[in-house]
Order: sequence, then C-alpha cells, then structure tokens
Amino acid sequence: MKDVVSRCPIEETMRVLSGRWPTLLLYYLKDGTKRFSDLRRDNPTVSHRILTLELRKLEEAGIVRRTVRPGYPLRVDYDLTAPGRKLVPLIDALGSWWVDTEDDRMGISSDADLETAA
Repeated sequence: MKDVVSRCPIEETMRVLSGRWPTLLLYYLKDGTKRFSDLRRDNPTVSHRILTLELRKLEEAGIVRRTVRPGYPLRVDYDLTAPGRKLVPLIDALGSWWVDTEDDRMGISSDADLETAA
C-alpha cells in the first residue's frame, strides 16, 4: 500500500472505499467466498480491468483476500479478511438508511415534520 499521507482515519478509509465499485464488491463478498467470474456476474457493468484494479486495491488495504488454487483452469477466490468483515455492518447500515429515509429524500414529509413546521 502507498505511504500514508494523512493521519485522518476517515480520509484513509475514503481513499480505499471511495468510487463506484469498492463498497459494492464488499457487499457482494459479505456472504462468502466468490470467484472473479462471480463478481463479474454480480456487477455486469464493471470492466474486467476495473474489477481487477479495485480488487487489488482492496487486497493491498487488507480488506479482501485473494487465494489462488492450483489446477486447470487456475481458480482464484476472493473473500473478506477479518478487517473486511468489520465493514459489513457499516455497509448494511448504509443500505438500511437508504430504505428508511426514502420518503424524506423524495420530498415526502412525515406527519411529525409537518407538526414541527407549524
């Protein structure tokens, strides 16, 4: 991994998890080990190159483990490390927040909001 420029843990976390794919990859890996082709199937719009780069970035950060299994064809598995598994509740919480706040985000006020405004 590159040298740490900042001592801010949020900045370092965002450096690794920002972008379109890292959080989705963690979401798809939360249920267990997957092969590269499984992750491509889960994310059909990601290119082979970008998926490879994002998985490498997560591997270098110690969040994802890459295991090469001998044989023909060569089998490569990806799964979450212990620090990666600690991110799962945060990812689940983001998904719950999105669902729970849908009405508010869509401009539909709850009764409590209307009473407060009056």
